[in-house]
Amino acid sequence: MTLNSLGINKPVSETRVVVAMSGGVDSSVVAALLAEQGYDVLGVTLQLYDHGEAVSRSNTCCAGRDIHDARMVADTLGIAHYVLDYESRFRDQVMEQFADSYLHGETPIPCVLCNQTVKFHDLLATARDLGADALATGHYIRREDEAGAVNMYRGIDPSKDQSYFLFMTTREQLDFLRFPLGGMEKAETRAHAERLGLSIAEKAESQDICFVPDGNYVSVVEHLRPGACEPGDIVALDGTVLGQHDGIIGFTVGQRRGLRIAVGEPLYVVRVEADTRRVVVGPYEAVLESNVRVRDINWLGDDVELPDGGLAVSVKLRSAQQLAPAMVYGKPGGAADVVLDTPQAGISPGQACVFYDGERVMGGGWIVRQEQS
Repeated sequence: MTLNSLGINKPVSETRVVVAMSGGVDSSVVAALLAEQGYDVLGVTLQLYDHGEAVSRSNTCCAGRDIHDARMVADTLGIAHYVLDYESRFRDQVMEQFADSYLHGETPIPCVLCNQTVKFHDLLATARDLGADALATGHYIRREDEAGAVNMYRGIDPSKDQSYFLFMTTREQLDFLRFPLGGMEKAETRAHAERLGLSIAEKAESQDICFVPDGNYVSVVEHLRPGACEPGDIVALDGTVLGQHDGIIGFTVGQRRGLRIAVGEPLYVVRVEADTRRVVVGPYEAVLESNVRVRDINWLGDDVELPDGGLAVSVKLRSAQQLAPAMVYGKPGGAADVVLDTPQAGISPGQACVFYDGERVMGGGWIVRQEQS
């Protein structure tokens, strides 16, 4: 028997695929294309936070309107659709960590945590319980089976590539996951939605973090951690007090706007000190860094032994950043030092440093703050 289009050794009609349907265009097209090919498709939508509170939000994913849209698409396709209440685990595994990260002076990426825990751990286990042969999502990422080794590659559409948010995926998870849109551009996806008569064909893309209405993450942190916004000093590199702030959770490394101080030259946030509640600012040159410490590295593939002379890679330090050449040097305890060929600005603790070999995603880890001299 030959492999089907998903690389599974079963007839298409006997291959069950659970599709994570967020209610947006991308995941809806995934479900529609697989159903069109004759796969046994089940749609699953996650309710991640209070349903009643979410209904009015129109620019996020996994909100009340999106659950409704996902159900409508499933009805159009004639596939089964389930809504799973993951509110409790989402709060514990994503929202609580999000709040704590800000309190520690970091800038978190909750979408990575959501993929790592709720979606690619909990939902993947549920998909197996439903008898699925694969879990498909609408991420723009390529999965390639090469000589028995499954690797992850960047999506072909650079403006949509989501590999930065999936660096914590494990090899075992990647074996079960499928990403049908990785070889498409967004315009092609929308064309499929129109061709297939999906009601969400013209739906706008989600812009905000799903549980952060209108991008106001400070209010969310205050709600989760009452009293989090304690005032403190804004200081120069030499410790001179330049002004005050209402809480460190409103600042991130590299930030220029919103400092509310005037000293005659542009100043940027150099670091956020959670223990002293100080926001340290300085000139642009002060936010340029060549050395980055990374913890909890996940290697996506066979275990990688870093040579003593380091490993040449390309890295992303922010989701919208271009790839930058660097060397990675292994450290004890799953950590590493990354030395950039060219200094980069705004390298913030709590963000991710993702490693690439050309287009292939090698893995990555979490950026930590190094002690300043």
